[in-house]
Amino acid sequence: MSAPARLTARGIVRHFGGVLAVDGVDLSVPPGRITALVGPNGAGKSTLFDCLSGALRPDAGRVILSGKDITGKNTAPKDIARLPDYRRARLGLARTFQQLSIFPGLTVAENVRIGAEARPGGTVRGLIGLPDPGPARAAAALATDRALRLAGLSALRDHPVSDLPTGTLRMVELARALAGTPRVLLLDEPAAGLDAAEAARLAAMLRALSAEGMALLLVEHDVDLVAELADTVCVMAAGRVVARGPAAAVLADPEVGALWGHA
Repeated sequence: MSAPARLTARGIVRHFGGVLAVDGVDLSVPPGRITALVGPNGAGKSTLFDCLSGALRPDAGRVILSGKDITGKNTAPKDIARLPDYRRARLGLARTFQQLSIFPGLTVAENVRIGAEARPGGTVRGLIGLPDPGPARAAAALATDRALRLAGLSALRDHPVSDLPTGTLRMVELARALAGTPRVLLLDEPAAGLDAAEAARLAAMLRALSAEGMALLLVEHDVDLVAELADTVCVMAAGRVVARGPAAAVLADPEVGALWGHA
């Protein structure tokens, strides 16, 4: 993996009409650590993810990746990211989605290869299905194979994704993100739809990535998984971060438990 990176949000604000979904959020996602973002439904967690990844443009605030402001100039239409998500991916920022984002007409390996083409050094030709130059093609193949191994999907590489169960598709989506060789990975409810064995494999994989120096931010409703994985927990409610700190201390707070529905 390339040099570690830190993702920082400063004063992120996002409205939807008259609704304030994210209200001045500051957040730091350091390298080599797992940060969890928790809170009740409607707290603004996924909207914040969209602002960080480039899927949405914040109305105010900055997104900073390793000291570089990646929010860019405020010249795009309101609902378009200032620095689009595909460009952020090439800076080393990747994400998965709460709702599965899979290309159903492709095989497992073809889905993962799309992530490899979006990595730093990938090519637009590869993304649109045209032949790559030899070195770029070889690098994409290596990145794809590594991601398939990490996700335990090598045996399914040529299998169509259209008839795979939800848990396996979650791992395909994660492998696609990893194929882009990110330095920062945002995971929106990565354990949704996983059985116990798949969740255990996911936890082991995320711990290994963190140990390699990757910065990870996850939204997750599974309190046991958060307690097992997270170094730091940030709690959101009504668009704001209302608590943050070491996972054990935050999760033991009865006010957090009541807010999150786990009292």
